[in-house]
Amino acid sequence: MCSIISRGAKNGIRLADVHRTTVFFFLSVAGEIVMRSALVLNATYEPLSVVSARRAICLVLLDKAEIVADDGTRVHSERFSVQSPVVIRLRYMVKVPYQRSTTMSRRAVFARDNHICGYCGGAADSIDHVMPRSRGGKNEWDNVIAACRGCNLRKRDRTPEEAGMKLAHPPQAPRELSWIMYSVPRIPEEWKPYLARAS
Repeated sequence: MCSIISRGAKNGIRLADVHRTTVFFFLSVAGEIVMRSALVLNATYEPLSVVSARRAICLVLLDKAEIVADDGTRVHSERFSVQSPVVIRLRYMVKVPYQRSTTMSRRAVFARDNHICGYCGGAADSIDHVMPRSRGGKNEWDNVIAACRGCNLRKRDRTPEEAGMKLAHPPQAPRELSWIMYSVPRIPEEWKPYLARAS
């Protein structure tokens, strides 16, 4: 449980007494945690999403979530001190679609393909659309693949067949829960028990 403490006060401040502008002022002085991430659990402890630590603190201060695990540090403002969250749990149940899809991004494509070019097996540093977008190809998991710059330039605005190139494997959407792995460079140890429980 997160403790929200007012300096000079003996008791924790009720959230109802905390004005929204105070919450956002608090967040404005917590800039050092912006790049950190927190795992959001549903009320049932099911992994739901990954948000910035700043967003996680906002949810806690607004009494929409509680801190399940923190990194051992605290974030301070003039009036408040709060634990820096690593895992938070929503206080209410959120209905989740039967199948969670992974949001596609440059980082996610590189992670799915292990930074390996899908054509030559070299180090990938760009993203290629198998069916070029100029020819109707979509920006979807089954049409994008990590590629090295050389292969990308060689292929140009053509299909692999037209360019005389062969895909090492057909691109496809990642498996369930991969969206969490692709959202951060490294999975924090505090997340692993909840990811293992959901897998």
